[in-house]
Amino acid sequence: MSTASQLEILSGLCGIALDYHDIWGQRRHVSPDTQRALLAAMGIASATDDEVAIAIRELEQRDWRRVLPPVMVVRRNDAAIDIPLSMPTGMAHRRFQWRLALEDGSCRSGELYPAELAVVAETKVSGASFIRCRFSLSHLPELGYHRFELRDKEDSGQAAHMSLIVVPQRCFSPEALSGEGRVWGLAVQLYALRSQRNWGMGDFTDLRALVKIAARTGAGIVGVNPFHALFPHNPAHASPYSPSSRLFLDVLYLDVEGVDDYAECEAARNIVREPEFQANLRALRATELVDYEGVAAAKFKVLRQLYLNFRQRHLDADSTRGRAFRAFQAEGGKALRLQALFEALQQHFFATDAMIWGWPAWPEPYRDPDAEAVARFAAEQQDQVEFFEYLQWQAELQLAAVGRCSREQGLGMGLYQDLALGVDRGGGEAWANQGLYALGASTGAPPDDFNLNGQDWGLPPMIPRHLADAHYAPFIATLRAGMRHAGAVRIDHVMCLKRLFWIPAGGTPASGAYVDYPLVDLFGIVALESQLNRCLVIGEDLGTVPDAVRDAMSRFGVLSYRLFYFEKDHHGGFKPPGAYPSRALVAVSTHDLPTLCGFWSGADLDARDALALYPSEEMRQQQIATRTQDRGQMLMALERELLLPAAASEHPAGNPEMPAELARAVHVYLARAPSQVMMVRPEDFLGQVDQVNLPGSIDEYPNWRRKLPLNIEEWLAAPRFTELVEALRAERGSSVTPRG
Repeated sequence: MSTASQLEILSGLCGIALDYHDIWGQRRHVSPDTQRALLAAMGIASATDDEVAIAIRELEQRDWRRVLPPVMVVRRNDAAIDIPLSMPTGMAHRRFQWRLALEDGSCRSGELYPAELAVVAETKVSGASFIRCRFSLSHLPELGYHRFELRDKEDSGQAAHMSLIVVPQRCFSPEALSGEGRVWGLAVQLYALRSQRNWGMGDFTDLRALVKIAARTGAGIVGVNPFHALFPHNPAHASPYSPSSRLFLDVLYLDVEGVDDYAECEAARNIVREPEFQANLRALRATELVDYEGVAAAKFKVLRQLYLNFRQRHLDADSTRGRAFRAFQAEGGKALRLQALFEALQQHFFATDAMIWGWPAWPEPYRDPDAEAVARFAAEQQDQVEFFEYLQWQAELQLAAVGRCSREQGLGMGLYQDLALGVDRGGGEAWANQGLYALGASTGAPPDDFNLNGQDWGLPPMIPRHLADAHYAPFIATLRAGMRHAGAVRIDHVMCLKRLFWIPAGGTPASGAYVDYPLVDLFGIVALESQLNRCLVIGEDLGTVPDAVRDAMSRFGVLSYRLFYFEKDHHGGFKPPGAYPSRALVAVSTHDLPTLCGFWSGADLDARDALALYPSEEMRQQQIATRTQDRGQMLMALERELLLPAAASEHPAGNPEMPAELARAVHVYLARAPSQVMMVRPEDFLGQVDQVNLPGSIDEYPNWRRKLPLNIEEWLAAPRFTELVEALRAERGSSVTPRG
């Protein structure tokens, strides 16, 4: 057998696809160098023929050496499940005790003799004979997380165990979507909200105000950008899709004056009353772009004072609030402690050297969370660590209040949260779970029409076999964190449940490859958490979507994500509203794409040109020509629906401005779709031209910083908003049920 075929076998065992078709239908082959680089990122040596052979043998024998697989995911309607048992042939005549520990605390048990079970496979492992037999477990438990154990009654050693996850047929769907129910709502980048009272960026109190506006206007859902924890030591790291951790919250969204301790802390209020501090707040509110460093400096100055007050008045006195915080710490457990410890350590090292960007740049003794140096730091800097836990507690309280507000206001779906694809390699979650991530690779996407050079998102992917070895616990924890206060979640790049595009460290998207993930297991867990949290699931399925993902989304009840820009027929025309699927969320655009006014004027094309993001002049000219055609096709589509404003005519040459009436007509066009959910972005209805994020750019474009042009207190008096709301209610009705 040739070296190449051996390498391909090893890649296949690790889920690395040897080729793929790009968005233009071309077949791309994955080079041996890429295969070896990705295997190395998974912790598998493959530089030589011998290493490849050894790795193949170890992977093929690994499952045989386990009595039980680490985890099984089964659907509730299965009459029974077959559990594979692997063992040396000589053990087959022994007597085993099995035990099923159920999530509710009860258990079932019995005995089995492997020799009496059906043998499904046999092999040799290091010269010894092994068999695999099948034990049928009837009467499946209820939905949830259970534990199956197997113990050799002739051996007092440790029992083998397996997580047994029983999942439902479909995800949760709210009452608002029953029958022909269709919900519409507002989708915002929370930091971009202006208000008369915030400290320079939108906060959780602004979000509650937006929920109340939604209730007044009939919008049944309010969508937000990811709230994942970022990096307190470096507020300029603003991308919500490159978080430190998806399990915790970005504390810059705290309304400082809304923290309970603020009302009882005279020292904090005195700081805020100072004329210089107030002038600074006015300046922070007035900026066109969020000044994250300025906002963070103002907030942390006061928050530290609030924590000192809380520690003295409540922790030291063991008050009711003090005990509530201790309960929060206990519930957060090791994950919360490690995240707070990471933030304290990172702040400590960054203060001495601004080049220390994350834990891989820390002094060696601190890179292992279980190291003695880390434990010593935690003991010596207990207050610093606890400060970051306190901030998470406050953020949790304020976000929970938003969730309650959405229910009290009667929103049919409530808060709609966004789950980022992954975490930053230098952040707290990667530090705490280093064995889970392929730190020598990044996730991304091959080239496509909107990103002609491809994309490298810089996020280390989870290693599939390590995720299974962890009983899928990291994935489950991420879902729970996102669904806890939400009525709906959007899974960014939902194709990650089937495959991810891995790019080797130092490589480009052209040198990447797809790596497979356990689709049925992951979709099943999504459905389970959806039902447990009563949370609708939307999958962001833009780009190249494998048929298996589409099938799974349909089977498990995950809504598709459809954007007006991309919904075209074979002739390049925009699809009529009736052609949109019902099981979908529809919107004009999203954060990574041009706003409606920017699309119409071609501002995004100008921005790409200015930043040299086109691989060739030919590509630039082609996209300019396509955009000109799109403007004409948009007018034709509106005319077919009798929605073309009377004042609208064929667009002039150059970059025309988009009239408010035309923007409103596009939204009404989309509102006519049978799709169950429709989201509207303020960037589109307020006429903003520049997009939120320009993929392919970093510091040369103000990504994740641009504020909206209007204070939230003024929305209900703004014609562009009120006229759009009236039109959407006429098409879709209200999804708000006032509570008595």
